[in-house]
Amino acid sequence: MAFVITQPCEGVKDGACVDVCPADCIETDEAAEQYFIDPERCIDCDVCVTVCPVDAIYRESEVPEEWLPYIGRNAGFFAVEEAEAS
Repeated sequence: MAFVITQPCEGVKDGACVDVCPADCIETDEAAEQYFIDPERCIDCDVCVTVCPVDAIYRESEVPEEWLPYIGRNAGFFAVEEAEAS
């Protein structure tokens, strides 16, 4: 199970989660308003959760209902990235 970054990260992009991630699975790009967690590389350690200054990171199974679309957005960010690399 992976973690998902949700709406509170939008516009913040603090980056503390990136600095502590042992799996190097949190990414963004210039166009994105937030960071994303690669569900394939996430090792479910929860270190990112502990440092997020805006409480935007949840276990996939615990994402609040209003932010459920962020599960797809996180996965979609990496699907597009893979498609562009092919």
